[in-house]
Amino acid sequence: MRTPGDQIIHKAAWLYYAQGVRQEDIADALGISRGTVVTYLKKARDIGAVSIRVPTGLFREDVLARRIEDHFGLRSVWIIPDGSDGTRMDFNIAAAIVFLDLVKPHSKVGLAWGQTIYDLVEAMPISEIEGVSIIQMCGNIGTSFQYRPDYCTLELARRLWAFGENLYAPLVLSTPEMARALRREDTVRLQLERLKNCDMAIFSVGSCTPSSHVVKCGAMTEAELNDLTARGAVGQIAARMIDKNGVELDCNYNQRLIAMDLQDLRAIPTRLCVVNEAHKLDALLGGMAGGYISHLVLTSGVAAGLQKLMPMAA
Repeated sequence: MRTPGDQIIHKAAWLYYAQGVRQEDIADALGISRGTVVTYLKKARDIGAVSIRVPTGLFREDVLARRIEDHFGLRSVWIIPDGSDGTRMDFNIAAAIVFLDLVKPHSKVGLAWGQTIYDLVEAMPISEIEGVSIIQMCGNIGTSFQYRPDYCTLELARRLWAFGENLYAPLVLSTPEMARALRREDTVRLQLERLKNCDMAIFSVGSCTPSSHVVKCGAMTEAELNDLTARGAVGQIAARMIDKNGVELDCNYNQRLIAMDLQDLRAIPTRLCVVNEAHKLDALLGGMAGGYISHLVLTSGVAAGLQKLMPMAA
């Protein structure tokens, strides 16, 4: 049977972790001090009233992670078990924890979009990190998909008690000339300029398969994607099509985009890429070859694909 003391601890934990209420407001609502709220939240974690689940065996493949870092020139790699050892939710939670470990107070974080980013945002615990800004890296897709860029940006900002800044422009315009004109408009130009001040970016890579989100959301047709693949495209970074060397394709589609320039992405100090599907391996290789990735969270299945491309350990 729960005591009155347990009940107030559980109430504080519910308001903070489930409802996203600030600690100061919890203190006011419960008639206690903010310091007592902090104590109650720690107690809630200690007694298991709330928990952040780290998948079993998260660091089991530490040696392979270090080999991937060395071979591909990455600063940090985390391998999350999948298959019989873990679930998609395990991956999402672990990737969210990695993000929280990397983001610092007053960081400006560029955020991309897609199903992988949406799932990570949905798994993000409510956290308070002072002065963080979340800035949308790509224009909007204009559909009702859950993983819209604007939704991902504002939802991550809500969960971090951060400032969210949307990029109020379509992702793809009908002509390159129209895209160039829109990029010159002050509202869009200044938003793209602010992305250059980011000290962190979080994104995934998109594949060139028919299931790619650029096809599903209507940004391009399957026939257009097949044509770009025939011309050397292996995937997308921030919606931009790249080849196996990470070079942005000189194509009509890329010229019609309203999205962060890849050279600006490469200049951001911490560039966290999250990949949980094996069919994105070619896109991931292109992203690493182009120098767009500094930190990488991936599943053991994707890591196994990279391992096959590496020389045998001595």
